[in-house]
Amino acid sequence: MSKFLKALCLGTALAALPGLAIAGDAAKGEKVFKKCAACHAVGDGARNKVGPQLNEVFGRTAGTAEDYKYSKAMIQAGADGLVWNESTIAAYLAKPKDMIKGTKMAFAGLKKQEDLDNVIAYLASFSSASPAAQDQSSAEPAAAEQTQTADASAAAAPVSATRDGGVFGLGREATEDEIAAWDIDIRPDGTGLPVGSGTVADGEPIYSENCAVCHGDFGEGVGRWPVLAGGHDTLREDRPEKTIGSYWPYLSTVYDYVRRAMPYGNARSLSDDDVYALTAYLLYLNDVVTDEDFELSNENFTDIHLPNEENFIADNRADEEHYAQKGEPCMSDCKPNAVEITMRARILDVTPGSVDDDEAAGVGGVD
Repeated sequence: MSKFLKALCLGTALAALPGLAIAGDAAKGEKVFKKCAACHAVGDGARNKVGPQLNEVFGRTAGTAEDYKYSKAMIQAGADGLVWNESTIAAYLAKPKDMIKGTKMAFAGLKKQEDLDNVIAYLASFSSASPAAQDQSSAEPAAAEQTQTADASAAAAPVSATRDGGVFGLGREATEDEIAAWDIDIRPDGTGLPVGSGTVADGEPIYSENCAVCHGDFGEGVGRWPVLAGGHDTLREDRPEKTIGSYWPYLSTVYDYVRRAMPYGNARSLSDDDVYALTAYLLYLNDVVTDEDFELSNENFTDIHLPNEENFIADNRADEEHYAQKGEPCMSDCKPNAVEITMRARILDVTPGSVDDDEAAGVGGVD
């Protein structure tokens, strides 16, 4: 066992002594955890993602979360006696790679002690072995009983009471509000854009807090996470770099995707103005705009054209002879000569955790 881990294990024993409480603010820690949510889940229904779920992390031996494939380094750390508590979590989140050499954790670490204290307090609220949870459980037994009673009453309500559709009584018509919540696609001509705006300067801190952990400080990509900027004039190369600035055709795709699916693990958490600001910053990283004060809004959105837009063409398959005549498709012997492979596509595997974990150590995986 390394001297560093021995010291941490001693800290584990000290942290387990009665009377040592969690110092941070869990409410503030929830905001800090957004930096972690791309790879980790916590709370009701939390499951392993790119990294392991963090429920009951306090008191857990390192490398032992169920159904998660850790790096050999993390498993060895657990075998050497590393147990997660306030002190060991703080040390790991401050400098993951310094604490455990060979960890898959790509995150550089939290620099502010306040952020460390707060996110640890937040994680502690989901761990029954933490001092805060133990204090709460002993102080509020009556409230817990009342909650269980209320949950039992709610569970007893007949499910069919909410079902009014079809022969089997399943489902119902979606409300206008429900349809509006899902009908959020943005078209290249600006159809669907919400009213709002955001500047490049506003987008920089949003990007740093929510995106840089995976995509790099300047859109260069961390490990095997996608590259967002650069790649100009590479599309004719054997290994083109397909980024927003080099390949994507429409700015509407950027806004729509960020608004709908990002940040990874915490989708739909950004306001419309945040997405405008973040989109403006991505334009800046790709040199499409060069002024930090540039403001993107629903008013000027369609004035912005990405460099590769003209190289995309409309899908006109419906006008082709085969489709126009509605003929039967050829299913055999369609080519007179033998089929030859003339080119092979590059394998683009950008999902950390989808290859051997030890090979992926330090290149985008997460312990």
